[in-house]
Amino acid sequence: MLQVDKDTFEAEVLQAEGYVVCDYYGDGCVPCEALMPHMEKLAETYGDRMKFVSLNTSKARRLAIGQKVLGLPTIVLYKDGEKVKELVKEDATASAVEAMIVEHL
Repeated sequence: MLQVDKDTFEAEVLQAEGYVVCDYYGDGCVPCEALMPHMEKLAETYGDRMKFVSLNTSKARRLAIGQKVLGLPTIVLYKDGEKVKELVKEDATASAVEAMIVEHL
């Protein structure tokens, strides 16, 4: 999984072709930390068909707000730079993320 920041987000996510799954997380976010190993596994499983990136919102607050990410964890699926679907807080479970990915393959 590729770690992006405010300098690389646009090129890696908004200008990317095809699907990109972005895991928005924050420092000290316990649900984010719990979800991270599942996201890594999903990236290994589906990484040949879509890109997986993660963004630490603690270091990129304005960017997160600009993407309308107001709660954590938030998993967003982009297609060709456009937000297609997002899972926020308690909806951002490993099974829900995988279902979202499979739905768009």
